[in-house]
Amino acid sequence: MRDHRRDGIPHGNLPLELDTFVGRGAQLAELARALDSARLVTVTGAGGVGKSRLAARAAARRVPRDGVWRVQLAPVRDEEFVDYAVVEALGLTDHTTRLPRETLIAHLAERELLLLLDGVEHLVDACAALVTDLLGRAPGLRVLAVGRRPLGVAGERLVPLAPLGTEEAVELLTVRAGQRSVTCGYAAADPDADQREVRELCRRLDGIPLAIELAAGRLGALSPGQVLRRLDDRFRLLTGGDRTALPRHRTLRTAIGWSHELCTPPERLLWARLSVFAGPFDLEAAEYVCSGDGLPADDVLDVLSALLAQSVLTREESPAGVRYRMLDTVRAYGADWLAATGDADRLRRRHRDWYVGLATWCELEWFSPRQGEVAARVDAELPNLRSALEHCLDEPDGAHLGQYLAGALWFHWVGCGRLSEGRHWLEQAVRLDAEPTAGEQSRLKALWVLAYVAILQGDTVPALAALQECREEAERSANPTAVAYAEHRSGCLALVTDDMPRAERLLRSALHRYREIGELNSNVLMGQVELAMARAFQGDLPDAVRLCEDVRQVCEDHGERWARGYALYVLAYAAWSDGEPLRARELLADCLGSAHRFRDQLGSVLAVELLALVTVAEGDAAEAAVLQGAAGRMWPSVGLPLFGSAHYNAPHELCEAAAREQLGDERYEECVRHGTMLGRREAVARALRRPGVAVSLPAPRSTAGGRAAADARTAKPAASPTRKGGETAG
Repeated sequence: MRDHRRDGIPHGNLPLELDTFVGRGAQLAELARALDSARLVTVTGAGGVGKSRLAARAAARRVPRDGVWRVQLAPVRDEEFVDYAVVEALGLTDHTTRLPRETLIAHLAERELLLLLDGVEHLVDACAALVTDLLGRAPGLRVLAVGRRPLGVAGERLVPLAPLGTEEAVELLTVRAGQRSVTCGYAAADPDADQREVRELCRRLDGIPLAIELAAGRLGALSPGQVLRRLDDRFRLLTGGDRTALPRHRTLRTAIGWSHELCTPPERLLWARLSVFAGPFDLEAAEYVCSGDGLPADDVLDVLSALLAQSVLTREESPAGVRYRMLDTVRAYGADWLAATGDADRLRRRHRDWYVGLATWCELEWFSPRQGEVAARVDAELPNLRSALEHCLDEPDGAHLGQYLAGALWFHWVGCGRLSEGRHWLEQAVRLDAEPTAGEQSRLKALWVLAYVAILQGDTVPALAALQECREEAERSANPTAVAYAEHRSGCLALVTDDMPRAERLLRSALHRYREIGELNSNVLMGQVELAMARAFQGDLPDAVRLCEDVRQVCEDHGERWARGYALYVLAYAAWSDGEPLRARELLADCLGSAHRFRDQLGSVLAVELLALVTVAEGDAAEAAVLQGAAGRMWPSVGLPLFGSAHYNAPHELCEAAAREQLGDERYEECVRHGTMLGRREAVARALRRPGVAVSLPAPRSTAGGRAAADARTAKPAASPTRKGGETAG
């Protein structure tokens, strides 16, 4: 499929096709015409008829300015998470208290893109409300929905998808069987007989692509005639011999059931147990969750490989490694069998336990050289982690596990741009009453993590309430770890609200407590960076540098990148203040690269703001103004610009004053407006001056403006105002 890019920046998330797309020429043309004439098009049809594949193929042929973005809704079980799923698919981060719907409206308002909502049938009401809202607010948006029924929204254009015709069905079966012959050993002994039987098999399967894929998966062990006879017997059994009146949904279920019957007992058992996964999963998860009681862990790989060969599972590559996925229709069939065995509750508990364990491992490994791997892993596991959280919070005795899991994922909520979702889970978790002995530690952690999230969102009242409750309960139960974290986050709150003496006192006390209990992790290092910021804001830049160099060294020793980025931010400001813009740029490039990889919007926008100041010091006032405009567009996804803090705002004001002086007000505003047109990826690429990224500036409106822009490339800002500002801003 097309990789939607502009200026070297990816625009869209459609995956590459892993196998040949067969047929559907007329339907592709019809869908293209529908997308040209309507802003909402819904592809409808029975399960397994190929709606998702057709929609993805049609979407890949379009090149809207801001790309094509697919949202997989099959793993979403709760209507409340539809908006979150779209935010996630678009790669957005929002640190504010805004609802995800508001984030989407703000992001899409001026963009021209195609949104592919795949699997809407179980979430029709929520999807219809979302689409109506977005289409009404974003004139450049088109939506392509895929489901078994329409959304029922005004202006919706329906494209019903029928099964394949005979010739295309035969082609699909032949192509898939030929692809599998490489590994499965399929070869036709009598090509003419096989061709007749293939045509009859496709007719029996009503041309349903999923059923044909399943049949092709059997051709490694059976001839087309053998497959046909076995399937024919099952059709007669289920329909009383009336093959001419098979409803298509019965055909699909029959085909899945026939494939299920042909599985060995271990394959059936694994199929049923794998249905507990809410999204893609890896081999380790399958071995833990699904083994035992008739399926030894050592056998899971072989059995899983057999299901893969039979098209019950699909294999995909991801940043987190090889993962397996079960189509929704196939999963539903397995879930019915799992329920019939009476083993569903036990499997859900095992699923929950695995993902609680995974979160524990990820939290520990966040403070290690595997930080990037951890971020990718949790990103890939989100559907299953959400399922585990739901299970914990729904079970009467699972409250403490829900609090533990929501708190253990603090690094993901805070460090990887998911504050809004994290707050949702944390608020649910702390409202539950857990057993005092089992859940006390977990509840206290959930409280300080909730406070941390609220602080970063700029929501001080709930943050104060959570911190007060955490501190009081921690002192009552003599829990020194929770006391230290409550004190630390209280210092963080004082920092962003400009109470520097209080911030310094609380942060120093928290760091002392951490040393006493032997606590060392990314949170502790962030506490030291925050103390450095408080020192810088009070005029002691050398002490701030000392503190951050220490953090940097500890991070280098442990392979930590996230907290290190914030230390580099402070060191970069110190370098700029000392008249070393080149050194400052090097530090900020490292800082911004790390923040962007983790989707840490706060770290990214702070770095872009400071890079604008460095850029004006280098003599390029026009580019500095563009970067300020880009940062201005990013701030609404973070919260109150620069926290509403006079201290954090000082570099911005210095940059603006210098740029306006060199460019003049009109030219400065032109450049800022140009910057506001850049998306997050473009802004980061531009700030980093990556090779291959086109860098343009708005054309001056006048000769005087052109001279001002030229002068800005060689002029230096006055030394004394910038140095003076450097002593009070960080």
